[in-house]
Amino acid sequence: MNGRQRKLAGANVPTDIMRGTGRGESSSSEPELEEEVEGLIKESDSEDRRHRVQPGIRGELTNVLLLLFLYVLQGIPLGLAGSIPLILQSKNVSYKDQAFFSFVFWPFSLKLLWAPLVDALYFTRFGRRKSWLVPTQYLLGLFMIYLSMSVDLLLQSEGGPKVVTLTAVFFMLAFLAATQDIAVDGWALTMLSRQNVGYASTCNSVGQTAGYFLGNVLFLALESADFCNKYLRVVPKDTGIVTLSDFLFFWGMVFLVSTTLVAIIKKENEHGKGKRRVHEETQGVMETYKLLFSIIKMPTVFTFCTLLLTAKIGFSAADAVTGLKLIEAGVPKEQLALLAVPMVPLQILLPVIISKYTAGPRPLDIFYKAFPFRLLIGLEYAFLVWWTPSVKQDGGFPLYYYAIVLLSYALHQVALYSMYVACMAFHAKVSDPLIGGTYMTLLNTVTNLGGNWPSTVALWLVDPLTSKECQGAEAQSCGSIEESGLCVKEGGACVTTLDGYYVESVVCVVIGLAWWVWLGKKMRQLQEQSPAAWRCRADQ
Repeated sequence: MNGRQRKLAGANVPTDIMRGTGRGESSSSEPELEEEVEGLIKESDSEDRRHRVQPGIRGELTNVLLLLFLYVLQGIPLGLAGSIPLILQSKNVSYKDQAFFSFVFWPFSLKLLWAPLVDALYFTRFGRRKSWLVPTQYLLGLFMIYLSMSVDLLLQSEGGPKVVTLTAVFFMLAFLAATQDIAVDGWALTMLSRQNVGYASTCNSVGQTAGYFLGNVLFLALESADFCNKYLRVVPKDTGIVTLSDFLFFWGMVFLVSTTLVAIIKKENEHGKGKRRVHEETQGVMETYKLLFSIIKMPTVFTFCTLLLTAKIGFSAADAVTGLKLIEAGVPKEQLALLAVPMVPLQILLPVIISKYTAGPRPLDIFYKAFPFRLLIGLEYAFLVWWTPSVKQDGGFPLYYYAIVLLSYALHQVALYSMYVACMAFHAKVSDPLIGGTYMTLLNTVTNLGGNWPSTVALWLVDPLTSKECQGAEAQSCGSIEESGLCVKEGGACVTTLDGYYVESVVCVVIGLAWWVWLGKKMRQLQEQSPAAWRCRADQ
């Protein structure tokens, strides 16, 4: 659900346009610009006819499959990173440790900071995109092989999992995957012909989703001894079919072998039958950063970014903590992961359905209307966590319990996608068409950050807001790990008297309602701003 930026900052945008123009300058040059564009289109069409480009993707099926495979590889480390918090939760780590590990999910939201470097710095002879793709995928493979040899020690050390080291290594994996994403997104624009470039976004969404599924859902299922003994084995065993170290080593080798083949065999800008060489404009790094700064300084954009950075505070407890609390209550992590499978058709259909209502002049009205329903679902999540222990049976949880969890998740997806699609529609509506790629990527980055930082804070605050007392031992308390150990050593037990998750759930809903009442109206009013208020000038 990490809303990813589909376009690179400054990619394929001419230098003079990237510098920005005033509204008057833009108006005076429009006829000449239209004539030039029309001439380029006619020239391009005539060249296509000379080359006799065949319709469809049959002639470029190899390129499409390669793109799909590269996006699948990208999803593997992301899926593995998403499975680690579930494994850590089963080992009873603190929520502060979970908050620290959540920084692993930040690189995809921050990749705008180094995207201009990836786009501008390269070795011409080796290839503009391969200059970054090949080394990043080699590093991904090497890191995964290193992890395969050390991950068991990191997760099963005597003092508990080494969260700092795990965070550092998986943060690097996520950083490399984000860099690979920038390179592959850019290469897709030249790898496919002009008529088939639309398939790039399909490869992106399908490939990364498949990779995440392999690295998260499939891995957690095959790693679980209970799941394998129940569904896949005749003779029960104490371990799953695969281990985390085996999984990491396998995919590390896949990265190394496939990257070597791509480096040797695949050439950039191949111009075979029906395909012509594509010339890419290279935007200066400093010019791109100056452009981003000039966009942020605009009053309307600054106000909108502030609203985006604060809008998701009300959902942070429900989104970041609920799944971990369900595992803490005894729900098997692999069963929780498998509930994502029935959601895939819904996640495909929802954007198509919702886009019909966000296509008008006021897409943020849908965002505003869905906001309170998503807050109420957060309260329903808290009730679900409270109810879970009472439903647990000796053989696990009954089928109706999973049906209720699935229904809750489906309702949450409807509210989430209503807000997400509305937000993306508004981004497309207000982005200055002259610099649309950079503009859209900036707004998407701020949107993602608006979800990341509240989730990290929500995880961090669970432990401080939780109250525990030592029962069965006099003069002992449970305020820290050391005190809890003394309580147990004296024959007592630490009992939770107030769970910080429930405190957070209520506080977040209150903050969310306050935001909806006061700032939500401000966001709706931004739709009434004239297009000129969103136009960028580099000299601002």
